[in-house]
Amino acid sequence: MGQLFGIDNDMDWLDLGNGVRRKLMSHNEQLMVVKVRFEQGAVGEPHAHPHVQISYVSSGKFSYSIAGEERILVVGDTCIVPPNVLHGCVCLEAGELIDSFTPSRTDFLDTR
Repeated sequence: MGQLFGIDNDMDWLDLGNGVRRKLMSHNEQLMVVKVRFEQGAVGEPHAHPHVQISYVSSGKFSYSIAGEERILVVGDTCIVPPNVLHGCVCLEAGELIDSFTPSRTDFLDTR
């Protein structure tokens, strides 16, 4: 069934190193919401996965790259990453992304 409620104060951050932390929020088999915090200068290394991803900038400023196209994203901006497309980001001003994945990132469940 997954995790029906993601109560922010009850959830723990996972330190991914190099100024990046992740907090797994609500999820089921079809959908997952994750918070990712970045210190200024931290890098979301370029990678690809079979999930569709939407990122929402809740704070900070990011240089985001999807399939070789780069854009600067600020609070309120979003982007969508198709399956198996190379993407990554550099945090220009400390901030947080709210990422949604479909289907759920089962690999994240193993590391929380």
